[in-house]
Amino acid sequence: MAKATKRKFDAAASITDELIAIIDRGVLPWRKPWTVGGSAVPLRQNGEAYQGINNFLLTLRTMMAGYSSPYWMTLKQANELDARVIKGERSSLVVYYGTAERRGADAASDEDAEREDSKAIPFLKSYRVFNADQIEGLDAQFHPVPPDAQEYPERAPIPHMQDFFEAIDAMVSFSGRDACYVPALDKIYLPPIELFEDPRNFYAVWGHELGHWTKARHRLNRSYGDARFGNTAYAREEVVAELCTVFLGQKLGFSAHTLELNAAYLDNWVRVLKSDKRAIFKHAADAQRACDYLVAASEAGQGKAAA
Repeated sequence: MAKATKRKFDAAASITDELIAIIDRGVLPWRKPWTVGGSAVPLRQNGEAYQGINNFLLTLRTMMAGYSSPYWMTLKQANELDARVIKGERSSLVVYYGTAERRGADAASDEDAEREDSKAIPFLKSYRVFNADQIEGLDAQFHPVPPDAQEYPERAPIPHMQDFFEAIDAMVSFSGRDACYVPALDKIYLPPIELFEDPRNFYAVWGHELGHWTKARHRLNRSYGDARFGNTAYAREEVVAELCTVFLGQKLGFSAHTLELNAAYLDNWVRVLKSDKRAIFKHAADAQRACDYLVAASEAGQGKAAA
């Protein structure tokens, strides 16, 4: 009798299936406000912030599990700190996504291989981490005390958020009740802040539309094909804008928000995830680039104003 072949673990499929199951419940958990131990982003053992897909995944898991520490580490790292994972605790999957160069075997020299047959081969590696709340014996630094939540007046500007967005050189019209970015005009339309009971939602919507704004050819030149309302290219861009808002919100202090959260919006996510098990990795990377672009644009604008 032939021995059964062990099936190779597919990290991309596992993560994608997990996200689909969560969204099928009718919620987007990452839209809930959170700051854990004074940090709005998950942190590695050395204090370095996770970015892109790992930021998103560990943010999601922190919120769903209710962890109070922002720190994550591998089993080996915990053991090196003379700590141990609590029995029965389950690890969380994170990934490293990159490319490796493969050269043609028949090339006459290394130079020929680079010129003719060299190919960048994408790869995805996964490893498992535990939150500090799942580990006994860690130093107190891995369990920082969160600061008191900050309160903001209703329907009024929040100075540091207002300054951030105003410094970005984008055309914005504050009128009506709809929010959108119009590529043909390279212009954003937003409702005025007075229509938002929680001003943080106003800035989240502004951030979402600026996420779309970054896709222009003379900016990040991002396209998934002919995007029409409801098709997959449109859905992919919506996922990028949503994740961009998650990352921006971590920096500024708001949660992702749009003017509507309905079955059609949730379907955007499910359609993208089901279309390609690695889509979320690409779109998280695109969202991180969009966020970084906006941060740089704001810093440049504020620098000019201060000069």
